[in-house]
Amino acid sequence: MNSPLIKDFAERRIAAGESMLVVDLGACAGMDSSFMGTLAGIAARLSAIDGATLQIADPGERNRRSLEDLGLDFLMEIDPPAAIWRGRMDRIRSGLQIPNPPTAGGFANGQLQRAKHVLEAHQTLSDVNEQNSRTFSNVVRLLEEEVSEQENPPQPGTP
Repeated sequence: MNSPLIKDFAERRIAAGESMLVVDLGACAGMDSSFMGTLAGIAARLSAIDGATLQIADPGERNRRSLEDLGLDFLMEIDPPAAIWRGRMDRIRSGLQIPNPPTAGGFANGQLQRAKHVLEAHQTLSDVNEQNSRTFSNVVRLLEEEVSEQENPPQPGTP
């Protein structure tokens, strides 16, 4: 539910010239593969920019383990000890505001857009390493079929 909004926000911040994004998981009890794939996509996009990075703040043990199990700790900095935000999280959190809604053509509506987003997230996870590729191969195949069916619905009167 949150990953399309995070992706849209991150894309807007990267386009605005941000070179470091921090995702605070302090209130996150758990993440699904779509959310982790979205984080991986953001990290990959930032890695293409010299010196840019995605940092994960306050992941908790469960979320840290989930990210590490998928090999995502090689794409992003998880709770880095020398982070500039360390020791200031309460003050930073108190000043946060809800980001603007997604730009036109965003993910707010539409089953096809959601299916494409989930497919992209799982393709990104699959690209990280061979184990992920095997783990998510059926999910990717089913999502590709779903997207294809939604993009090319059968015409009325055809069997």
